[in-house]
Amino acid sequence: MKTRLLAAGLLLASQWISAQQMAGFTDQQATAQRQLEAAFDAQLSADSLDAWMKRMAAEPHWVGTPYGEANARWMKQQFESWGYQARIDTYQVLFPYPKVRLLEMTAPQTFKASLEAVPVEGDPYTQQGDALLPSYNAFSTDGDVEAELVFVNYGIPSDYEELEKMGIDVKGKIVIAKYYGSWRGIKPKLAAEKGAIGCIIYSDPEDDGYYRGEVYPEGAFKNATGVQRGSVMDMPLYPGDVLTPGYAATEKAKRLDRNQAPTITRIPVLPISYADAEPLLRALGGPVAPASWRGALPLTYQIGPGPARVRLKLEFDWKLVPAHNVIATLKGATNPDQWVIRGNHHDAWVHGAADPVSGMVALMAEARAVGLLAKKGQKPGRTLVYCAWDAEEPGLIGSTEWVEDHLEELKEKAVAYINTDGNGRGFLGAGGSHALQTLVAQVASEVPDPQTGVSIKERGAARNLVSGGDDQFALYALGSGSDYTPFIQHAGIASLNLGFGGENAGGEYHTIYDTYTHYKRFKDPEMAYGVALAKTAGRVVLRLANAEVLPLDFGPWQQTLEGYAKEVMETAENMRTTVAKHNSLVSRNAYSLAADPTKPGAAPKPRAAVPYLDFSPLQNAMASLKDAVGRTNLSAAQSLPRASRAQLNELLRMAEQQLTHPEGLPRRSWYKHQIYAPGFYTGYGVKTFPGVREAIEQENWEEARQQIERLATTLNGMTAHLERIQTILNQP
Repeated sequence: MKTRLLAAGLLLASQWISAQQMAGFTDQQATAQRQLEAAFDAQLSADSLDAWMKRMAAEPHWVGTPYGEANARWMKQQFESWGYQARIDTYQVLFPYPKVRLLEMTAPQTFKASLEAVPVEGDPYTQQGDALLPSYNAFSTDGDVEAELVFVNYGIPSDYEELEKMGIDVKGKIVIAKYYGSWRGIKPKLAAEKGAIGCIIYSDPEDDGYYRGEVYPEGAFKNATGVQRGSVMDMPLYPGDVLTPGYAATEKAKRLDRNQAPTITRIPVLPISYADAEPLLRALGGPVAPASWRGALPLTYQIGPGPARVRLKLEFDWKLVPAHNVIATLKGATNPDQWVIRGNHHDAWVHGAADPVSGMVALMAEARAVGLLAKKGQKPGRTLVYCAWDAEEPGLIGSTEWVEDHLEELKEKAVAYINTDGNGRGFLGAGGSHALQTLVAQVASEVPDPQTGVSIKERGAARNLVSGGDDQFALYALGSGSDYTPFIQHAGIASLNLGFGGENAGGEYHTIYDTYTHYKRFKDPEMAYGVALAKTAGRVVLRLANAEVLPLDFGPWQQTLEGYAKEVMETAENMRTTVAKHNSLVSRNAYSLAADPTKPGAAPKPRAAVPYLDFSPLQNAMASLKDAVGRTNLSAAQSLPRASRAQLNELLRMAEQQLTHPEGLPRRSWYKHQIYAPGFYTGYGVKTFPGVREAIEQENWEEARQQIERLATTLNGMTAHLERIQTILNQP
């Protein structure tokens, strides 16, 4: 009964939202738009998604492969058949292919890692032999190193703090870290900073294996020989081609010397299976790992260093390869110089049925449906640009090079960028620019969930309530990890990232097991959520394309920023309190009994006091911004004269650009956005108000003061932009 009441309440809430004015449309326009969207839905076919996936994921197609190029040319033909002007934009990018991979234990006994995943019965795609990409980490440096082994848990900053407390130094050692806990590239980055000479990453079965469920082929999870490939390029510095930072990797572009490329790792790094990791971990001595560090292998997790000693040897074939981006354009009927851009990557580490083909086929379904409607005379108002990116997996390379190549034109024409990547079964995940939150919430309230029949917004709200949260729809902030990064964080284009998941867990990610066979058994067997993704992203695209007034809402955006401001101020205050307590205890020698005098460095040391930071520039800027947002009423903007609406839309289109700074973030100028960025030590994980937040976390107080001023200046610039919008809205 309680469940029925909850569902009924959510349904009423959804009907109330749906009854409200569609953002950017009058009621009459909204009726016509919903009719268009119903016709759009009627063109979607799960069978098409299924057939396209089977075709695209039939062979491995990482960047530079013949099948990757064949997929690009096939997609171009499909777009053209649907009425698009399509082309392939090709860039020459550095991509290392492994020539030598050796990992062996030399003491206290010998062992040589196989570094091979076994084919499985019933999945012919895993039996393609030499056609499969070897398991490795792209943009590891070459190296031949031998040293004692140290287990560092996930290899994140807090783990090294724990090692320091135990008096364990990784300098001159090779570290072994578990996948998860952070983006993989942070593990060798931190290890190198701590003095390690090599890094091994493995998937522990507690996180990704038999501890979670049956392993492939019986179940969806990673078997003992599965290995997660992936890039370890230092993308928090800059994504894209490592030799052409900030500019396009065209054929004649000037390139850095590879030895000077800052985003290639400083130490060799290799991913391995838990079958290969077990003998190495079993041979470790030293302290027993803290309880939170222990995984699910049948052994005592110890830290070392030694007596396990390992040799790691890696060599790569460092070559330029072609990255083929498919760009398909459908010219807008009324505003052809305003672009709504929709993208998904098409390259994969191996077959990539889930990542990325499941998202790519949803994009194609959208494009086909829109193209068929356009042929019947229902062309979008603004120009649509559908993009299939290459070389996303090694470092967002295809999309980044394209954005860098077309940066000025994008700043002049782009309205928004909508991204998808892999897709699964379950709940809508939506992140992005918070000025688009109302648009996505309204769309989500109208797309039905394939399993339950309620809207995808309602289903997500019910899960949130069951989990102890509230039923309010909210976008998450974008860090990195997919092709939205160059659009929002470099070009300042409002962006979204959409996808379904939560009920499709498995261990196929970046392995030879990410196949059509695996996807059809464990991910989205009926392609129902592929169709749901097409309906969701397609509605967002069509509403952005057809709205008389661009459907931005600065209210949720401003409220979200209020939360970020509160967080950074609380971070500084909490750090001040923590350091003061720590130093008080140190001064009273409170830890003297717990400290082991035989372990140098084990005793706690005093920390520098945290000064008071003057947040008043930020607080004043936030107050002015709140006032400006409160006075920016877009609800009646459709009544403006046509010329005034055009001026208004141009200002709305440029709003996200006001949140960038030409100098970018400290030590990584490529990242221009001052509100959202991937963390310097989190990789994919987002840092909001990144300049201020990271300066505080790194206890760089002078930089924190500078970044507070810069952020305040950025927000004041946005306030001035909103006042220009108000000038148009307030015309007689």
